[in-house]
Amino acid sequence: MTSTATHPGRAADEQPPSWQRRLRRFGYAAPANAGVARRLVPAYTKPSAQLWTVLGLPPGAARRLVRWSAWGGPLLVALVAGVLRFVNLGSPKAVIFDETYYAKDAWALINRGVESSWPRDIDKSIIADPSRVAIPTDPGYVVHPPVGKWVIGAGEWIFGFDPFGWRFMTAVLGTLSVLMLCRIGRRLFRSTFLGCLAGALLAVDGLHFVMSRTALLDQVLMFFVLAAFGCLLVDRDWSRARLAAALPVDADGVARPGAEVAERLRLGLRPWRIAAGVCLGLAFGTKWNGAVAIVFFGILTVLWDVGARRVAGAVNPYLAMLKRDALPAFVSTVPVALVTYTASWTGWILSPDNGKGGYFRDWARGDGAGGNFTWLPDWLRSLWHYESEVYQFHVDLTSAHTYESNPWSWLVQGRPVSYFYESPLPGKDGCPATEAGKCAREVLALGTPLLWWAGCFALLYVLWRWAFRRDWRAGAIACAIAAGYLPWFNYQERTIFLFYAVVFVPYLCLAVAMMIGALLGPPGASERRRTIGAVGSGVLVLLIVWNFIYFYPIYTGQTIPMDSWRNRMWFDTWV
Repeated sequence: MTSTATHPGRAADEQPPSWQRRLRRFGYAAPANAGVARRLVPAYTKPSAQLWTVLGLPPGAARRLVRWSAWGGPLLVALVAGVLRFVNLGSPKAVIFDETYYAKDAWALINRGVESSWPRDIDKSIIADPSRVAIPTDPGYVVHPPVGKWVIGAGEWIFGFDPFGWRFMTAVLGTLSVLMLCRIGRRLFRSTFLGCLAGALLAVDGLHFVMSRTALLDQVLMFFVLAAFGCLLVDRDWSRARLAAALPVDADGVARPGAEVAERLRLGLRPWRIAAGVCLGLAFGTKWNGAVAIVFFGILTVLWDVGARRVAGAVNPYLAMLKRDALPAFVSTVPVALVTYTASWTGWILSPDNGKGGYFRDWARGDGAGGNFTWLPDWLRSLWHYESEVYQFHVDLTSAHTYESNPWSWLVQGRPVSYFYESPLPGKDGCPATEAGKCAREVLALGTPLLWWAGCFALLYVLWRWAFRRDWRAGAIACAIAAGYLPWFNYQERTIFLFYAVVFVPYLCLAVAMMIGALLGPPGASERRRTIGAVGSGVLVLLIVWNFIYFYPIYTGQTIPMDSWRNRMWFDTWV
């Protein structure tokens, strides 16, 4: 590895450039000047200290503010998101929508290690007095892996078997996902402002907000997929930093492309890629559609390796990637994800196979005795049989549902899902006694309409940037949206719901933030251009925030007059 050279004209005690310090944080010596290294590891943009000085802060305070904005901004946005999500989290005090499955399965998991078969009419007893509700001992047939239910169960273990307890962890993950998206956006765009903007948009998205306050699995799935995406972004910087640090340096201290380094350098152990594999395994262990992200993200990360080796000077970057990166990338993600997924079934595997353990746990000793693959452990054969039965269930799931929707309508919020609805009479449950008729109280899983409609244009912009400008950031966003969205088009006859779209909401917010960044204008744009862009972008963001505030009562189940509720039903398909 080439040692760091001293750049001509810079004193020995002068602070090295920020990109060089960043490479050193990765543990590698950096070339003394940018050259091709800057293309491999571009610099971050930060708020100008001069701007804060103009606004009245002394220079020292301005510099400290800029220094802490990288974490201070995201933490502030996450704090606001957390307050919104945790306020009155236990309301409605009811088992709403599919909480009837996952809240009870989670409670059984943390107490028995496996899901139980609950009586159909037990929900009211749980709300009335959960301490008097016994956990059934008969195994329950469940159609989703256990990770998401273990997560929900952690909140129940801490706070009890009540609405606040089973919603606590989804609220935590919803808040943390806002923080992660701020940091992911900052790393993706190299801009603290755009990163925080993406996180703020996620904080005020109605679908993400409602899912953060409901004990369903899709919010957990969204979190682990987003975490995997973030890990791969860090891995991208990590691997490029090592390539940059290994490049040859000319007499002027400038890093130059080097074909030998670009084609032969082995990047060794890549811990962030392994972490991504674990996160993808946890996503897979929450719902099976998490496995699709393994495929999409796997392709994405090896293409990033191709791009890195091309910039570093590889004559044949695809061949170099196949020789040096393809196998390690596969091993770091797919086997790691599969091992993580299997480990998530530990409670089921360790349960007895005498009919009192997990569902189908005794299959290999009963109906599966003899037959094929008897040399495999009984638990593995039973688990495989269970999974095949669950797969058939999902394939055959075509029964009609009031709130089912086609994925073609998701981006425009064509058919949201009502999780909870009541019509309180005047003088009851918060309905004013002076009200002429009934009131309405609803929890509607509806994305903030103006955000999603802006997201439609942002998605077109991202696809254009990727196709015609070869912008890797646009390609990453498009890939993540495709991973959460496109697979559902294969199930046109299956019963599916709009809230499945929560998995790709973070990347839609990234797309909108990227579009707003373009509206603000490129560096060096005229003052008039920047002013028009700033005004237009500010109006759009304020309208999105207003839209969230306007729909807030039907996101949180507040009691409002029936006329106010009707005013918020903009389309007949929302009722």
